Amino acid sequence: MVLTTENRILDHHQILQKIKRMAFEIYEQNFEEKQLVLAGIHENGYYLAQALAQQLRDISPLDVQLVGVSLHKTQPLAHAIQIEPALSSLVNTPVVLVDDVLNTGKTLAYTLREFLDKDCKKLEIATLINRHHTLYPISATYTGYSLATTLREHIRVSWVGDEWNAYLI
Repeated sequence: MVLTTENRILDHHQILQKIKRMAFEIYEQNFEEKQLVLAGIHENGYYLAQALAQQLRDISPLDVQLVGVSLHKTQPLAHAIQIEPALSSLVNTPVVLVDDVLNTGKTLAYTLREFLDKDCKKLEIATLINRHHTLYPISATYTGYSLATTLREHIRVSWVGDEWNAYLI
C-alpha cells in the first residue's frame, strides 16, 4: 500500500501536538518525582520516547532518562529482551513504557517483566495511537490519538527525518 495524503491520519504538526499534550499529561501525573525513565520500544517507540523526553525536559524539572528496548516482536520468548543503556535498579523510579501503536498489547505485555523485575515505583504506558484491539491485559495510560479500526486495517507511523506521519492502510 502506498502512503499518501489520502490515507494519512496524522501529519507532522498533529503528531507534535499530540506529543506535547502527552508530555504535559506525563508531567502532571509525575510532578512530585525527581526522576523518570522513558523506555521506548525500538524502532518507532524509541523515536516517540525521544520526542517525549525532549518535551518533558522543556516543560519540567524532571531528570528524564531515556532507554531503548529491543525485542523480537513475533517470537519474544525465543529471544532475550535488551535494554540499552542497561538499568540495574529502578527502585523508587517511575517508568513510562513507550510504543508508537497499541494494537494487541503483546509487545508491551512481554516487555513489562523486564521493568517489574527491577522493582520500579510504577509502570505506565504511553502510545501515540491506540487501536483498541487488545488481546492482552494492557491499556495505555497516555494516548495521543485513539482510533477505532477494523482488524484488517493497519496503522503505520513513519518517522523519516524531520517529517513524521501516521497512515491508515
